[in-house]
Amino acid sequence: MLNLPKLRKLFLILIFTISSIFISFLFNNFASASLTINSIEFIGQATLPTGLTFQKTEIGGLSGITYDAKNNLYYVISDDRGQKAPPRFYTLTIDLSKGKLTNNNVIPVSVTNVLNTNNQPFLPNTTDTEGIALTNQDTIFVSSEGDVDRLINPFIQEFALASGQTINTLPIPDKFLPDSQKQKGIRNNLAFESLTITPNQKLLFTATENALIQDGTAAQSGVGSSCRILQYNLFTKQPEQEFLYQTQPVTPLFNPTGKFASGLPDLLAIDNSGNFLSIERSFTGLGFTVFLFQVSLNNATDIHNIDSITKIDPDKIQPAEKKLLLDLRTLDVSLDNIEGLTLGAKLPDGQPSLILISDNNFNGLQQTQILAFKLKIESPLTKLLRRLRIPNF
Repeated sequence: MLNLPKLRKLFLILIFTISSIFISFLFNNFASASLTINSIEFIGQATLPTGLTFQKTEIGGLSGITYDAKNNLYYVISDDRGQKAPPRFYTLTIDLSKGKLTNNNVIPVSVTNVLNTNNQPFLPNTTDTEGIALTNQDTIFVSSEGDVDRLINPFIQEFALASGQTINTLPIPDKFLPDSQKQKGIRNNLAFESLTITPNQKLLFTATENALIQDGTAAQSGVGSSCRILQYNLFTKQPEQEFLYQTQPVTPLFNPTGKFASGLPDLLAIDNSGNFLSIERSFTGLGFTVFLFQVSLNNATDIHNIDSITKIDPDKIQPAEKKLLLDLRTLDVSLDNIEGLTLGAKLPDGQPSLILISDNNFNGLQQTQILAFKLKIESPLTKLLRRLRIPNF
């Protein structure tokens, strides 16, 4: 004789088990997958005047920024080569509690010197610190472009957040290092501007601002440049993969000075699946052009075994994919030399903020500019649940 209550109980257990497995599958496969930025909204700017001093240093040359969500603080690296004060990073507060950014919302809190392996400040003209990225171990990584003319190698080093002491130095692949004949390696002042760490803390990325000498030409008016993205494994502290990033050609409408510079000054990992935001910044003689892109490495070719991409059939190399999110020239602000970006504090409506910062070059005609944006980000899981009409999505 059939026992219907037992059958019903077994059926419910089976349904619950299948549902649990399905939900677990969804979360495991979608929660950490790639993010989509649906919109970006400008929510204000703040400026710091050139010549502003803080704790006996001049605040300027701010080339990279990273956010400490645990303490609601921002760390920004100066590219001062020790000429105004020792190489250093500043700690700032940026108040976005009202959903906007104004001049009164940015306050310097402290300044910390980065120290060499002898626990001394770096000697003048031995560094060009440009990128900064925070770990979850109360340390920061900092990238330096070095100095090609002096044959000073670029570096990526880890420093204690509190003391600035050196903890680790990552090895740099030989193809990036300058040589005395200038036949290979980085170009002067066009090297490791960018630095970012994935949210899971497994990978670190940097990139050259322009092409390596053996990879092609530097950016020119109307011509982009073939940058290399370099990926490190933070568990092994070793370089792994490299990818091609092609910068956007920029042609000035009017350039009476004849001066031109263009490149990739920063990257920001927005997930653990090879998706980034990037800044491309150009000086066009009479002002700056700044583009914000969403970037994907998912289909990009690993070129770490290729010493010179000019010797390879270009059809065999798939570069990083780019999608233009914003041409900052459309904003109602006068753009300065934007070089750094980070995801910042959550805004009152729960959406994430994006912070951009400029390097004023310690030039009296420029200023330190901080721009704030609101992002609307949607994960694949959220998108799926919304399509399934699950409540609250």
